[in-house]
Amino acid sequence: MTVAGFITYSGALALAAAIPGPGVAALIARALGSGFRASLFMALGLISGDLIYLTAVILGLALVAQTFGTAFLIIKWLGVAYLAWLAWSFWTKGIATETVNPRTDRSGAVASYLAGLVVTLGNPKVMVFYIALMPTIIDLEQISVGDYGILVMLTGAVLLVVLIPYLALAAKARWFLQTPRALRLLNRTAASFMAAAAAAIALRQ
Repeated sequence: MTVAGFITYSGALALAAAIPGPGVAALIARALGSGFRASLFMALGLISGDLIYLTAVILGLALVAQTFGTAFLIIKWLGVAYLAWLAWSFWTKGIATETVNPRTDRSGAVASYLAGLVVTLGNPKVMVFYIALMPTIIDLEQISVGDYGILVMLTGAVLLVVLIPYLALAAKARWFLQTPRALRLLNRTAASFMAAAAAAIALRQ
C-alpha cells in the first residue's frame, strides 16, 4: 500500500467512527455510570471488534460473513439484549452516592471489554464499513503482512483518538454529580443512552 492509501483509510475510518452511533452511545453511558477507566476497557472492546472485521476482510472472509448472516444476527441480538439489560439496571437501580467512584476490579474490566466487543460486532454501521466500503478504499489484493500490521496500528490509533474525547467528557461530567438527585439524573441519562444504543442496533438493517 502507498502512503496515500493509508491516509485515505485513516480519514475514512475517523469519519465513520466520529459519527455518533450505538458504540459511542454505549461508551458514553458506561463513562457516565462507571468513570473513565472502566469505560476505557469498553473502548478497547469496541476497537477489538473493528480489528476482527478488518482482519476478516483482509483474509477474504467478507463473502463468508455475508453467507453466514445468521451468526451476525445472533451477535447483533445478543448486543441488543445486553444493552437493554444495562438500561433497565441503570433506570431501576443505577449507582448510589457511596459508589460514585468507579470500581476497577478485574471482573468489571472484563465485562466492560466484552460489552464493547459485542456492541461492535453487532453494529451494522461497522459491518458496512469493513465488508462493503473498505474494499473500495484500499486494494485488498495488494496488502502485504507489513501493510496489515500498519493498518492494525492505524485502526487502533485512529479509534482511540476519536473515542477517548467522548468518554473523557462524559467521565468528567460525572464528577459534578454528587447529590442523590444528580445521581438519579445520571442513572436515567445512562439508561437512556443504553436504550438508544440497543434500539439503534435493533432497527438498523
